[in-house]
Formats: sequence, C-alpha cells, structure tokens
Amino acid sequence: MNPTLPDSTHIGSVHLTAADLSKLKAFYIDALGFRELVSDAAGIAVLGADGQTPLLVLHAAPNAIRKPPRTTGLYHFAILFPDRRSLAVALRHLLEIHYPLQGASDHLVSEAIYLADPEGNGIEIYTDRPRDQWPRLGDTIQMATEPLDAQGLMAELETPGTNDAALPEGTIIGHIHLHVDQIESARRFYCDVLGFDLVTRYGPSALFVSAGGYHHHIGLNTWAGVGAPPPPENSSGLRYYDILVPDADALLTVERRLAEAGVRFNHETENGLHLKDPAGTGIRLAVAPKD
Repeated sequence: MNPTLPDSTHIGSVHLTAADLSKLKAFYIDALGFRELVSDAAGIAVLGADGQTPLLVLHAAPNAIRKPPRTTGLYHFAILFPDRRSLAVALRHLLEIHYPLQGASDHLVSEAIYLADPEGNGIEIYTDRPRDQWPRLGDTIQMATEPLDAQGLMAELETPGTNDAALPEGTIIGHIHLHVDQIESARRFYCDVLGFDLVTRYGPSALFVSAGGYHHHIGLNTWAGVGAPPPPENSSGLRYYDILVPDADALLTVERRLAEAGVRFNHETENGLHLKDPAGTGIRLAVAPKD
C-alpha cells in the first residue's frame, strides 16, 4: 500500500532567485496585485495577498543568469484565486496595462490564464470549479485543455464586487508544475516516498499528483526533454518551493520515508527540512503555520 500524505497537505511559498529584484518585485505588485510583506537589506522581498501569509519570496542575485531552456525546474507556479470574479478582475487589469499573455484554457476542473514574469518564470492564474463539478472516470479526475470562455469570464465583472486589482484575501499558491528528467523516477519520489496520490497521467510525458483529492498540487512533465539536466546553480528562477504538512508528526513520517529511501536532506529548523527531487528541484518540507 502506497503512503499517503494528510489531506490538508498543500503548497506554501514559492521562492525565486531574482536577477533584478526591483523590476521583478514591481511586476508582481503592479501587474498581479501582490502586497509586500517584508523587504530587507539582505535582498529578500516577501510578497503575499492577505498582509501576513507569504506566497512568493524573491531572493536578489544580481549576477544570476537566465535559466537555460531544456533544463529541469519550473514550468509554472499557479496562483489560485478564491472566486471567478477575482480572476476576471485580474485579467482585465492585465489587459488594461497591455501585459502579454501566453494562453488561456478551460481545464474542466478550473479556468486558467498563462503568462510569464520579466525573468521568464511561468505563471498560471486560475480559479477552481466546485469539486462536485469536477468530471470523473472511476477514481480518476478528468482534466483537459480546452478554450477558455473569456466572454463568460469577463461577464463576472457585471456582478457586484470589488474592482481592486490587488490580490484578494484567500488567494493561495494552488499548485506548481515542474519539468523533470524522467517521469517514472519523479512518480516514485513524489508518490512512493513523499506520499502524494497519483491523480492522472497525460500520456507518457506528464502526470499530476495531489493530497486530499485535489486535482493536482504538483504537475510533472518531460516537455523540456527526457534526461534534461538541472539548470546551473547561478540561474535565476525557482530556488525552491514549500510543501506544507499539518503537524510535526506528519513531517516526521515523511522524514522517515526519505531516510529509508536514501534521499539526502538538511534540517533548516526544528519544523522544516530542505531537499531536492530527483531532477534537482529544491523543496522545503515544513509544518504549516497555525491560523
């Protein structure tokens, strides 16, 4: 029987190495509506939506190079809006400032818009449909990539609500999607060792895993090439991302599985540890802060 993570396991903060911290911070605040929570002399900017919960952490590295193509690491991270109208407000703001978009899709379980930040980091902004509307085939959640009903989305703006382009409270990092070098080694690590559930596969080149029945917390693909190398250490882009579990017992259980599987990790604090997945992407496993 495969191990299973607690249902409340979720993605926490995404940490990015920024070659131009001021430019990247300005983009996330002005274009996407983040609020700055912390900015320190060491060159770290912490951004969020509700004034206290960090969602995005930018680490200044002025000498960083652009992440080379056809390497492992970030495909995109996904900002989950609490409702459809909030997504419509965000889309209207991006159109008003003429920020280039890369795509828009209906995934059956969600509606999504795609773009990239000024340093090439992929971003998805999206909203979920109610869980009872997610199509299923047996135990499998069905997802697809269909055209977004942009007209229907923008019609949400005709309903009462705020028109403020700031990220609304309740916004979270919903999932992260990664380039990996091998699908099966990624599956073994994320499912057999960490304990995520396999939700669905897209042919031989992508799969999606989650905890608690979500459609996916992590996407994994080999679209950068089977056997793709990790990016150089001095690259901009994804530094690491957080997987948050509900309590110390859950963290200890995962730590034991990591040790049994021979996965190297380092303790950061008494409630967190750092490691890398088989493709070289950094992860921090930690206990979720209590409300």
